[in-house]
Amino acid sequence: MNTTANYHQPAPVPPSAQSPFSDSDTDSDSENFQVGADLSNSIFKAYLEFSSSSSSSSASSITAVDLSKIQSFLNSSSSGALSCLICLERIRPSDPTWSCSSLCFTLFHLLCIQSWARQASDLSAARAAARLPITAETAAKQATWNCPKCRSSYSKSEIPKSYFCFCGKLRDPPSDNPWILPHSCGEICNRPLPNNCGHFCLLLCHPGPCPSCPKSIKTRCFCGSLEDFRRCGFKNFSCNKHCNKRLDCNKHNCSEICHPSTCPPCRARETYRCRCGKKEEEKDCCDRDFRCENECKKLLTCGKHVCERGCHGGDCGECPLQGKRTCPCGKRVYEGMPCDGVAPVCGSTCNKLLNCGYHRCPERCHKGPCVETCRTMVKKSCRCGGLKKEVPCYQDFSCEKKCLTMRDCGRHACRRRCCDGDCPPCSEVCDKRLRCKNHKCPAPCHRGACAPCPIMVTISCACGETRFEVPCGTEKDQKPPKCRKLCKITPLCRHAANSKPHRCHYGPCPQCRALCEEEYMCGHKCNLRCHGPRPPPNPEFTLKPKKKKSYHQPECTPGTPCPPCPELIWRPCVGEHIGAERMMVCSNTTRFSCDNLCGNLLPCGNHYCTKTCHPLETQPSSSGHPKRSDTCEECKLPCEKERIPKCSHPCPLQCHPGECPPCKVLVKRSCHCGAMVHAFECIYYNNLSEKDQVAARTCGGPCHRKLPNCTHLCPEICHVDKCPAPDKCSKKVTVRCKCQTLKKEWICQVVQAAYRDSGHDPKDIPKNQFGLGLLPCNSDCKSKVQEVESALQLRKPKVPEKKEPENEKQGSKRRKRRDRIQEGKQVSRLQKFVATIKRVLVFIIIVAALIAITYYGYKGLLRLSDWMNEAELQRAKRRRPRI
Repeated sequence: MNTTANYHQPAPVPPSAQSPFSDSDTDSDSENFQVGADLSNSIFKAYLEFSSSSSSSSASSITAVDLSKIQSFLNSSSSGALSCLICLERIRPSDPTWSCSSLCFTLFHLLCIQSWARQASDLSAARAAARLPITAETAAKQATWNCPKCRSSYSKSEIPKSYFCFCGKLRDPPSDNPWILPHSCGEICNRPLPNNCGHFCLLLCHPGPCPSCPKSIKTRCFCGSLEDFRRCGFKNFSCNKHCNKRLDCNKHNCSEICHPSTCPPCRARETYRCRCGKKEEEKDCCDRDFRCENECKKLLTCGKHVCERGCHGGDCGECPLQGKRTCPCGKRVYEGMPCDGVAPVCGSTCNKLLNCGYHRCPERCHKGPCVETCRTMVKKSCRCGGLKKEVPCYQDFSCEKKCLTMRDCGRHACRRRCCDGDCPPCSEVCDKRLRCKNHKCPAPCHRGACAPCPIMVTISCACGETRFEVPCGTEKDQKPPKCRKLCKITPLCRHAANSKPHRCHYGPCPQCRALCEEEYMCGHKCNLRCHGPRPPPNPEFTLKPKKKKSYHQPECTPGTPCPPCPELIWRPCVGEHIGAERMMVCSNTTRFSCDNLCGNLLPCGNHYCTKTCHPLETQPSSSGHPKRSDTCEECKLPCEKERIPKCSHPCPLQCHPGECPPCKVLVKRSCHCGAMVHAFECIYYNNLSEKDQVAARTCGGPCHRKLPNCTHLCPEICHVDKCPAPDKCSKKVTVRCKCQTLKKEWICQVVQAAYRDSGHDPKDIPKNQFGLGLLPCNSDCKSKVQEVESALQLRKPKVPEKKEPENEKQGSKRRKRRDRIQEGKQVSRLQKFVATIKRVLVFIIIVAALIAITYYGYKGLLRLSDWMNEAELQRAKRRRPRI
């Protein structure tokens, strides 16, 4: 995990940007922040004045990097976030301290680092005495301890014993002077600067490493071609041109850009020969001296053998087979043998020392190498010494016993098979929870306390310009640093152009305090504080990382609308009556009534509104009268105007303006004969003359009225008044005798005359008897009557006769069937006895089952009661306190 942070020296704030801050920036820590700023100015003053002569941008960036460690310490000190990495407690200005002078320059409590160093050195001495062949006193003198953060090694004699300032000149520096940096002497540091340039630090006594030397000297670049004035701390520089130094080959020049240290190998490619001169290859100049893969094969000086060496330069040398020669075992010497002769074996035992280093070759003198594996049986013990056994000399012997010796950590056993006693360090990970409570110890398992968590947590302001580092585990008690930068969030209200800037902050921006002055619809302006929309707030200060799934983009806070207009104005009543105005609030849209009558002309134009004062919108009409609104009452009186032309029907509409509509009522008028009914519109029928009305009522068909003296209808066309000549009906009538045997057709007026002659009025004769009995009966009428009676007798239905034998047969069959069913229902005595026994057995079984269930149920309840009593006793014994 990368715990370093890039710190920059805060840029000076111009005077124009320092004064216009909002009231929300004032707090109790402003004085401490100002003191911290004054301390940094006083500490860096001499250094910045000396390095001000270098006005280049690179020099300013170098200066900012050099002073970053000191600036970080000042930010932590001014914010109260300076903590000891061992105890994780805050380092107060009055606490004795010690700072690492090797790499990290971290500040610790003096007591904490003394305890840490003693424990670490004692543990190192004990481990060295146990694993190295030295005495405990020697191990104690050579013991070392490490810095808890950067793990730089210190000897036991370097354990701090006194409290010194940062530069080491003053013992027990004062802590009551607010204008001197805590734990410093306030004097010039005067420590030798890095790189042994011969100059001394110009800063006041400060924490962290001394910056690079700010003095300017005349120096040359890496290749030596350019001479320039540079700061002493950065005197080594590159001219960014080609180096052009002569390379090791003394043939080519360096083509790299001006660089430090030695030049790289020459990479110029050319064709070169190997050492023996047989093969040519294209190689880099630095690899020009190479050897091929072929053997030399040159003839030696003896003229009989060839050189068996690989590719080489120079002479091959003399033949190795010339001069004295021996047998393969080296016991017998042969002199004067030619080099091409083969030396014979001597026949004795070889006796050469084998690879094991203890035994010799038992074979006879032989050519070639001896056997690689010594098979002599020896008695060996395993590495742990727990088992002995005879095995071949070349074979390693080990047992299966696991070593139970505790390792250096004191927590885990060795567990190696057949361990020789020199147990290796524990390979397990310590994995103990560190004091920061955020991480676990990643070191191998060890004795003593774990090293402090080396991770530093960076706490910054909302914009990230101001920050400081604190040890992991102390970040929960820290507050974000006070930043002097301006907030970059643009206000969203209407006063954004004139709003006062404020400092960097977490959370929402302060609310605008200007007057709203937004114009209402009525023309007045809002006189309250600004309540417009607010920009999305910065996230609240937190050290917990947010999950990506639950991350939501903060939204703008919408502004609240302006309250209703509070101005007072005169407002008329709803009916706009003169003299009824009242003083009301402008935003109060409640309308009131003056309790007077409305008096507005209704739409009918005949009556006036009698309701009390109500909302009214009057508009002048074309007639000059005001036109009422829909809220006036409706005139529900019937129309009383006379209709033109006059008729008996009233106007169907309610009271309305203008003339009544034409009467469209249908008037029913029957024709003169009464056969049909005519329907006329009232206005049409009344506009006709009497003559036209008579003509309109005629149906145009025959008159359907019945004549008064007969049963026939009037043969004339539909006409007015009575039918003409009712006694002169010319229709034919069928005349019959009394027995209706004889019949004839007479003219209707003759039938009427016959009835009158017989003293009867034709009007009193029923319709079905008109013309009956006017003819006298004769002899044919009696025979006709008898034939009619005989025909009637034949038409009468015949009565069926009863058949008694069939009914008797049916009755006997039913009786036999009934007797057969009764015989089937009769049961024998044996069957009755068996059925009775079955019923008794079923009853006995049911009674026995009920008795058994009752008995065993009672027993079960008793056992359950005993078990519950025992459980209660055991529970009481457990609750009883032990004495």
